[in-house]
Amino acid sequence: MRRDFEAYLRAWRQRADRKPLVVKGARQTGKTYVLERFGADEYAAVHVLNFEADPRLASVFEGELDPVRLLRDLALVGRFDPQAALAGAALVFFDEIQACPRALTSLKYFAEQLPAVHVVAAGSLLGVQLARAASFPVGKVQLHTLHPLDFFEFLDATGREAYRTRLEELSVIEPLQAGIHAELIAALREYLVVGGMPEAVAAFGESRDFARVRQIQKDIVAAYRLDFAKHAPASLVPRLAMLWDAVPAQLARENRRFLFSAVQQGARARDYEEALLWLEQAGLVHRSFAVAAPKRPLAGYGNRRLFKLFALDVGLLGAVANLSAAIVLQGNDVFEEFKGALAEQYVAQQLVAGETAADPPPLFYWRNERTGTEVDFLLEDDAIVPLEVKSGINARSKSLASYRRSFGPPQVVRASLLNLKADGDTLNVPLYLLPMMRRLLQRGG
Repeated sequence: MRRDFEAYLRAWRQRADRKPLVVKGARQTGKTYVLERFGADEYAAVHVLNFEADPRLASVFEGELDPVRLLRDLALVGRFDPQAALAGAALVFFDEIQACPRALTSLKYFAEQLPAVHVVAAGSLLGVQLARAASFPVGKVQLHTLHPLDFFEFLDATGREAYRTRLEELSVIEPLQAGIHAELIAALREYLVVGGMPEAVAAFGESRDFARVRQIQKDIVAAYRLDFAKHAPASLVPRLAMLWDAVPAQLARENRRFLFSAVQQGARARDYEEALLWLEQAGLVHRSFAVAAPKRPLAGYGNRRLFKLFALDVGLLGAVANLSAAIVLQGNDVFEEFKGALAEQYVAQQLVAGETAADPPPLFYWRNERTGTEVDFLLEDDAIVPLEVKSGINARSKSLASYRRSFGPPQVVRASLLNLKADGDTLNVPLYLLPMMRRLLQRGG
């Protein structure tokens, strides 16, 4: 399974100012797999040092963090020749680095004193660990977040690379041939069931067995629940579980604004804020904040009290909600079931996956507090572009019309099951093209 992240890794390897790379992301998004594969493809050798699997490794980091000594002693424990690593011919991979905080600290000294050594690191719940690390080497490492596969990667992984190529070669905004459009809609339905977790995608690519996929997703969800108990403060565990379980029901509400009182009667934001932050740092949820007016930067105008909460993956959301694969796969009602929550979740996931920042910026949507009118997403590019998600083939939007009257944007976007088309200042984008949303805006603007 190839990941788009591999292009980032190859560019990192060639950088003259390369620093140790720390890869974050939710558990089971494929961090270890992609880094090991990158090492095997691009280097003479890859030396995987797993701090959970081999507790002896942590003792190497006791005392002075001299990178020359560390590499020599790690080579002894790991049974490899350090000379290739010193020459940049071998990749040194610190896996499950959260189990040894001093190994994380040592990356600063590798950056300063041994820049020729190619070092990467990853770990489970690393986002949580980094948030509370007192000695994190700020400015001395490169950070990247690995997300579940987006829809284009799903096409690659399921033997439909030619469809992705066709989409990426679009040079003008015009409808695709009807047969291609229908095939991509069918693939999109499959993605809404399978999602982008690598194990689920691999199983689907091999078998096309949705029951097998759903079991894998349930196993992943169960592993997340175990993580709550194992890694979170005991006082947060019940609230983490309640918040996680509440995401599908909250998205299914007509007004998708997240209400703490719907999680537990009488609950207040301050009772759950720490638990919500933990879920964000673990990469399990993403927030989208309301703004009353599209002013830049959106982060400066987001209302921290009004937000929607999305899961990291549409397939896992379906598993938590016990949503039948048959419902998702059959007919246009798929996007009406769950009150359009799947379509909006899908769009949020594609937008997050398209961000290259170490910490993806929050999402935003427009809300008129007086009328309750909303536009699902605001994209901040050269201008702020409103994006309305429609659940089926009826792309009319009163909310988008209201936004246009209020703010007169140079361009608006409707994402739906309809084919690609430019209509004046309105760009109609089929949902399967969301991974290249920003490129389309440049071509259609």
